[in-house]
Amino acid sequence: MSITCSTLAPHWLCIHRDLLLYLAPSAALALLIRYLSRRYAIFHVFTLAGTICHELAHLLAGLLTGARPASFTVIPRRSGRGWELGSVVLTRVRWYNAAPAALAPLLILGIPLAVAHWRTAPGWRFEPADLGLAFLLAPQMLSFWPSAVDWRIAARSWPVLMLALLAWGAVLMWP
Repeated sequence: MSITCSTLAPHWLCIHRDLLLYLAPSAALALLIRYLSRRYAIFHVFTLAGTICHELAHLLAGLLTGARPASFTVIPRRSGRGWELGSVVLTRVRWYNAAPAALAPLLILGIPLAVAHWRTAPGWRFEPADLGLAFLLAPQMLSFWPSAVDWRIAARSWPVLMLALLAWGAVLMWP
């Protein structure tokens, strides 16, 4: 009896194991950066690229959905006991554009996935350049998740979210 990947893990994991293995160093660096930036403010420098992408996602989604962005900043500032790394103020958030504008940072995850696909597609070997790419992708892995404020804003679009969930379910059920 031979043991294969599919006997130990779900099929999708076996198909994408190279991609996930490639992203593991970036994920580890992301966790290290998050830990260090919570303890020492100077490490927020390493989150800057991700913060810019996060806030640009809000800005672009706000422009595309008519939410009217009014201001944009990526300059960290103290907020209570923590830090606010950036913000975008949208002046016309409605039920139909709240979710797309607030949850736009989820699209940032496409950056590490695209790079991992590019690097692993032709049959890959880990090279020194991949260490640099891991360091560049780590902030993106930190910044793709919407903040608690983003989720509260997105809740205003519950009809849009319900339609998106139904569409996602239909895609998953498609043969």
